[in-house]
Amino acid sequence: MYTSWRGDHMAALALWTGFRLAILALTVALFGCASVEPALYSDVASSPQLTANRSDASGRVPYRYSAGADWRAYNKIIIEPVVLYRGRDHQFGDMSEKDKESLANYMQTRFTEKLGSRFALAGARAPNTLRIRLTLTGAATSTPVLATLSRFDVAGAVYNGVQTARGGEGLMTGSVMYAVEIFDASTSRLLSAYVSKQYPSPYDVMASMGSLAAAEAGIDKGADDLIAQLR
Repeated sequence: MYTSWRGDHMAALALWTGFRLAILALTVALFGCASVEPALYSDVASSPQLTANRSDASGRVPYRYSAGADWRAYNKIIIEPVVLYRGRDHQFGDMSEKDKESLANYMQTRFTEKLGSRFALAGARAPNTLRIRLTLTGAATSTPVLATLSRFDVAGAVYNGVQTARGGEGLMTGSVMYAVEIFDASTSRLLSAYVSKQYPSPYDVMASMGSLAAAEAGIDKGADDLIAQLR
């Protein structure tokens, strides 16, 4: 009787595991189809100057322009108010205006904090001063509850583990897309520009809690990446 019960139990477990993996495979397929990449946004002024960024294997910064500026020559910065992109090719999906504005405000705060650690914040054009324009062009929210549970579910852990190894997005996790344009403040010459998509590590559990948490974590990561470039 024990052998029979054990056999039935193992068969049921195998069936359940197979079912979960099938559901995961379907979820991954749907998630992959839904995942979007940054574009050459038509209403971003620097878009005609951007070219494919062959040096970025991660895909986080697919387009870039650089005039080869010496960032050490600059010690002040003007940070314009974050622009909420309204072009027809935006990538916000059906995100509410309230959430868009919340992310734009968060982006303004976090980039100002990070850039303020490297440059003196300025309010007027002057020599040795940069002017930066940030345009929030798209974002995706996390799927409440499921995004967090997928970090602990065995089947979800497989997918998230693979994504972690390749620097990809976690399952049902949000992201943020934006454009950065950096000018010499005194001449208005474009020094650098790029578009980026940022998202947290698949195993950043805190970033999976709350619909905007992952997008906000992506903004934090983007601010860190920018300040690293300008050092």
